[in-house]
Amino acid sequence: MNDPSAPNNTRTVRWWPAKLILAGAVLAFVFLRFIPRHSQQEFNIHVAQIIFGTIVLLLFWVMLFSRMRWRVRFSVLGLTIGGFGLMGALFRIHGVSGNLVPILEPRWVHREIQTPAAVVRPVAALKAPSGSSDFPQFLGPNRNGHLAGPKLATNWIAQPPAQLWRVPVGAGWSGFSVAGAVAITQEQRGEDECVIAYDLQTGKVLWSHADKVRYFNTLAGEGPRATPTVAGQRVFVHGATGLLNCLNLADGRMLWSRTNAGPNPTWGEATSPLVQNDLVIVSAGGAQGTSLVAYRVADGALAWSSAAQFGGYSSPASATFAGTKQILVFAEALIGCDAVTGSMLWQFPWPGGHPHVATPVIASESEVVISSGYGTGSARLKIERDTNGQWSAKQVWRSNRMKAKFTDLILYRGYIYGLDDGIMECIDAATGALAWKDGRYGHGQTLLVGDLLLIMGESGEVILVDPQPDRLRELTRFTALTEKTWNPPALAGEYLLVRNDKEAACFRMPVSN
Repeated sequence: MNDPSAPNNTRTVRWWPAKLILAGAVLAFVFLRFIPRHSQQEFNIHVAQIIFGTIVLLLFWVMLFSRMRWRVRFSVLGLTIGGFGLMGALFRIHGVSGNLVPILEPRWVHREIQTPAAVVRPVAALKAPSGSSDFPQFLGPNRNGHLAGPKLATNWIAQPPAQLWRVPVGAGWSGFSVAGAVAITQEQRGEDECVIAYDLQTGKVLWSHADKVRYFNTLAGEGPRATPTVAGQRVFVHGATGLLNCLNLADGRMLWSRTNAGPNPTWGEATSPLVQNDLVIVSAGGAQGTSLVAYRVADGALAWSSAAQFGGYSSPASATFAGTKQILVFAEALIGCDAVTGSMLWQFPWPGGHPHVATPVIASESEVVISSGYGTGSARLKIERDTNGQWSAKQVWRSNRMKAKFTDLILYRGYIYGLDDGIMECIDAATGALAWKDGRYGHGQTLLVGDLLLIMGESGEVILVDPQPDRLRELTRFTALTEKTWNPPALAGEYLLVRNDKEAACFRMPVSN
């Protein structure tokens, strides 16, 4: 028989607060799963908040309300802190996926590679290989992601792409540009931001140029993010910290260099240079910078600057509306500037608070389509000039469809194809109405090759799709890279160049007769 006057040395653990906390977490997950959301990134952020909040509340319960022995309480606290400390000691965050999921990398893995020698092989001795063609800038010869050919084979199991080379590269999200036998990209190698030219057929380094600058952001990664532009015998490169260099194509020798004024944008300078006649144009500067800056190709002299607002991350594009040649830039707003003087002709406001990355798509002689991610969507605009010479941009349609975070959109036969929050989507270009949405390829990139859509998936897979408005028609695929790939691909004739922040590879693609 128990003596009620005897001392009570045991206390029952109070479990109900823990059960309440866990039940609340489950309900929060269920609620989050079924309520409408703007984007997958927003969903993932809320998931992380719920997990972190649950852990904190459980620790409060253990320490203050559980009635556990103090030795047990401090053991749980120590194990929790020690566990997170051990994770931090063993792993580092190597950026995030396009949906903001952290990517962990062991701290003992070191991928830093040395800056190569200045010249290994004279470019003048190289001839363009058979089956190749130039891919001189971001999104190809016409800067719109459309390539005339080649006619790609559509069964990569029966006719697999042939790997010509694979090499480690420095960090960065730059793509390749190709001129003849030379493939050029930007890389971060230690403290050097490098421009490196490779032999298209062998992957051997031809020349390199290095500047002692470095951009790094824990979420966005390190290194340059813009694709070089080749015009004639000159290479124009825009670094992540704002350097604009003009190099000699033959040997990488510096011809001139300019530094864009103003603080860097949060995610680094990312716009690929646009060469128009005797001008090279970039979108540059941070909050106090300018949206567009034009320099003389010959000597780098400033020609004009325009539209004093946040420069953004979308590369400038050219268009002709109402007989006037214009430069478009998707900054805080979509802006149209006179191509000769840089004077701003018109602008169309667009929701902010997130990066605007996708290049504007010229939809007709008077219309343009824009798109951005983070739940915003897309719109088609009509650009007009009235009898008094005043310009305006009027909305034709607006949709929360086609939320292009990184990808550049492809307009083909009246429909727009792109990765909507990482899922392939097709919308009617005339109305914005959804045709279909299917195929989880992540936040990758696209090119239209003849009448086929080539997709560089975020996972490193290359997918070939027959773009039709009735449904997704995936034809074939192969694995080109094995880790996160945000870099745009380059297809120089039959030569496919792909890279991420760790390695680059070149494949000769099978073609059909």
